[in-house]
Amino acid sequence: MKILYVCHRFPFPPERGGKIRPFNMIRHLSRSHEVTVASLVRSEQEAKEGEGLAQYCAHYEMGRVRDSVQMLRMLARLPTPTPSSMGFFYSAQLARQVRALLRQQRFDLIFVHCSSVAQYVEDVRDTPKILDFGDMDSQKWFEYAHYKPFPLSLGYRLEARKLERAERRLASRFELCTAITRAEWETLEGFGTGVRSDWFPNGVDSEYFAPSTEPYERDTVAFVGRMDYYPNQECMFDFCAKVLPRLQASRPGLKLLIIGADPSPAVQRLGRLRGVTITGSVPDVRPFLRRAALMVAPLNIARGTQNKILEAMAMGIPVVSSRVAAGGVDASSPEHFLVASAPEEYAAAILRILDDRAERSRLSLAGRERMLSHHDWEKSMQRLDAIIARCLEESAGRARDVGLRQRKSH
Repeated sequence: MKILYVCHRFPFPPERGGKIRPFNMIRHLSRSHEVTVASLVRSEQEAKEGEGLAQYCAHYEMGRVRDSVQMLRMLARLPTPTPSSMGFFYSAQLARQVRALLRQQRFDLIFVHCSSVAQYVEDVRDTPKILDFGDMDSQKWFEYAHYKPFPLSLGYRLEARKLERAERRLASRFELCTAITRAEWETLEGFGTGVRSDWFPNGVDSEYFAPSTEPYERDTVAFVGRMDYYPNQECMFDFCAKVLPRLQASRPGLKLLIIGADPSPAVQRLGRLRGVTITGSVPDVRPFLRRAALMVAPLNIARGTQNKILEAMAMGIPVVSSRVAAGGVDASSPEHFLVASAPEEYAAAILRILDDRAERSRLSLAGRERMLSHHDWEKSMQRLDAIIARCLEESAGRARDVGLRQRKSH
C-alpha cells in the first residue's frame, strides 16, 4: 500500500513531543507499506538532521519555512476567520510539493498528523484520509487564555474559538479521525461531526529508557521539558515559588534540576534560586534523570500525553504529576505514580518518596511495569493498524455503494 503521510514538524530525529508520535507511526507503517512523508523544516540544521528519516520511509519532501515569515502569516490571519495557527504551519512550497505528489502517483491512503497541516489535503476527495489530531489544540488555547494577562487572554480565546471551528470543519473532510488519549477522543466526539473516530496512545521506547543500577541522589528532584514552551515555563515558575520553599524547609539540601533546551532569560533566572540548576540543552536526558530521586510534572496546562512522564516511569524513576498531566497517562495514582493539585499536596507527595526508600522502590517497579504493559509502541501500532484497516474497508464499501447506485441509475 502507498501512503502519503503529512505532519507539522519534520519527524526526525524524534527528540521532542511533536516528532515522537509521527516518527513511530512512519517507522511502523514503512515495515509493510511504501510511505512518503511531507513536512516542514525551519532551519538548515533541522533539514540536515532530518535526512536521517530516509532509512525509515520510501521518500520525503521538506517544505522550508522561516519563523519570521511564519509569524507574519499568523498576523495576517488575525482579522480573518482562519486560525493563526494555520498560518504558522503553512508553506506555499510544501503545498506545491504535496500537489505534485498527488498528481504524479496514486496513493491508497493519506494520513495527516496534526490539524494545522490538514489544510494541505483537505480538498482531496478520491483517496481515503485519516486525520490524527493527537491533542485537540483548540482546547489548549482555551487553557492558555486562563493564564495570560489581559488583553493577551482575549487573543488566545479568539484563536481557540477559531481553531475549534476549524477542527470541526476539518474533521468532516476526513473519513476517520483519531486522538492520542481517551479524554482527547471524548472531546473530539463531543464536536458531533458524525465522522467515525477512535484513539491510540503514545508509547515509550522501554529499551532506550530503561532502569539503571547507578545510585541516585536522595535530595535531587528533576523536571524535563523544552524550556521555550510556555506550559513548561509556567509550571516551573509556579513550582519554584510555591512548592520548592516548602520542600527546602523540610530538607534544606534539596536540589531541583530543570532539564530542557532553550531556556528563556526568565527561566535562566530561576538558576539563581537556592538548589536550582538550569541545564539548558543536553545531548541525552537519561544521565540527568538517573541522578534524581524522582521527577515532577506539575503542569497546569497540558493536553494529550506528556512523553516526559512515560520516559521517566519507563526508567523506573517515580513521578509526581499534576492531575491534568496525569490524564494523558494510562496509569493510576497512587498505584503507579502520585498525583497532586495544590502546593501542599505536591510537597507531601514528594517528601513521601524522598523519606521512604521502600515507597520509592515500589513506585519505581510499578511505574516501569505499567509502561511495559500499557504504553508499548508495538501494541499502540496494532491499534493503529486496525484503525487503518477499518477506514479502508469502509471507504471501499462506500465506493461500491456509489458504483452500484450509478449502475442502477443507468
